[in-house]
Amino acid sequence: MSTFAEQSRADIEQALARDTGEGYDRIFEAARYSLLAGGKRLRPMIVLAFCRLCGGQTAQALSFACALEMIHTYSLIHDDLPCMDDDDLRRGRPSCHRAFDEVTAVLAGDGLLTAAFETAAEAPLPAETVLAGIRCLGRAAGMNGMIAGQVLDLGAEHRQIELDALRLLQDLKTGCLLRAACELGCIAAGRQDADTLAAARRYGEKLGLAFQIQDDILDIEGDAAALGKTVGKDARDEKSTFPALLGLEDCRALVRELTDEAVAALPGAPADRAFLTELAYSLVGRTN
Repeated sequence: MSTFAEQSRADIEQALARDTGEGYDRIFEAARYSLLAGGKRLRPMIVLAFCRLCGGQTAQALSFACALEMIHTYSLIHDDLPCMDDDDLRRGRPSCHRAFDEVTAVLAGDGLLTAAFETAAEAPLPAETVLAGIRCLGRAAGMNGMIAGQVLDLGAEHRQIELDALRLLQDLKTGCLLRAACELGCIAAGRQDADTLAAARRYGEKLGLAFQIQDDILDIEGDAAALGKTVGKDARDEKSTFPALLGLEDCRALVRELTDEAVAALPGAPADRAFLTELAYSLVGRTN
């Protein structure tokens, strides 16, 4: 792991713990149980990396990064609920509703969602920049973004959908938050010109699709202990997946192709984009 990754992860973990450190015991315990359970911290790390790539200081983007991770964690808590994907395992231990109860898990997810916008609003940035970041978060997480993807995902259970429909589903469910991570880093650095934001979004779009296809592959070939979550869920729920539609070998090739396209979209000099390049390629053959 690079020095930048190590420092970024440490800063993110410290800030997340600080931002959920006080409150009514049980609901905060449940929220912290899920939020501080580890994970790759991919999305917040991308926020900080894009801020640095665009000439900003990572401290400027830390509130946006933590807000995005809170939204991501809330989505995982709700995704695991019996009324959604009904999964008992997340990040190597019982899902929030199993460790606590279903009502507490729902409220912990709701709490993290609202805490995300409170956290973003406290970013040490000009008011118009903070507003742009909050707007980006809301757009990515809302009914035309991640929530729309979840609705499509639930509607696609127990039936086959076409490849274009599957791409749209995953672009919304997974891609929206990854694109937001890239965009938030640019916003925090004060780089909101059309060309920079378009390049950032393209990186997030391609990386998000590659990430999801690799997830589909791991649901077939992965190890539950390494993944920290249940494998074989897609087959159990009779979901359409990229391997089911394209085959495993074509999916592996597509992951590499999309990753190349993501890296090609990065702005700036090669040395400046080295971390984001390395990060993208590290996800190609990941096992968790």
